[in-house]
Amino acid sequence: MKLFTERLVLVPLGTKHYNTTKKYSTDPENTKMMCFLPCDDEKEVMDYLEKCEAQWKREKPEYLDAAIILDDCHIGAVSIEFSEDHSTGELGWIIDKEHWGRGYAAEAAICFMDHIAGCFDTTRFIAHADAENYASIRVMEKIGMQIKSKYSGRRNRNSTEDSDEVLYEIVWNK
Repeated sequence: MKLFTERLVLVPLGTKHYNTTKKYSTDPENTKMMCFLPCDDEKEVMDYLEKCEAQWKREKPEYLDAAIILDDCHIGAVSIEFSEDHSTGELGWIIDKEHWGRGYAAEAAICFMDHIAGCFDTTRFIAHADAENYASIRVMEKIGMQIKSKYSGRRNRNSTEDSDEVLYEIVWNK
């Protein structure tokens, strides 16, 4: 798979992206509002990338992660975790903080949703975010998602306190 947007290229995330993935996924500032990051060590990063490669080889993957490439530089990733019947996909994204605020996450997410919808007949996409993660909320709104709920009990990996979480959704018919 190789997908193109106006500015980006999306390719399967894997071990060849180790150094750049380690850079953004172990950075506490880059991951401060994320449930499953930051990664604790280099082994956790490599283990995840190996699992990503294995998922791309499956006929019915549980999840897929795509590296976001800008001018031959890996700047982040966009991901989807499928429901059992693949009708729904939960989107996620991460962009290296050096590239924040330029619309790359939304551009990559739209491209990835379009690809996933075509390959797996996935028609419903959801995304969760910390209710104070205004950048991710802006991405969700920019790609056409609408808020469905807000609730408490979210625990980000790097936090000792619970926070509120928002759930957004879009039905894809492109």
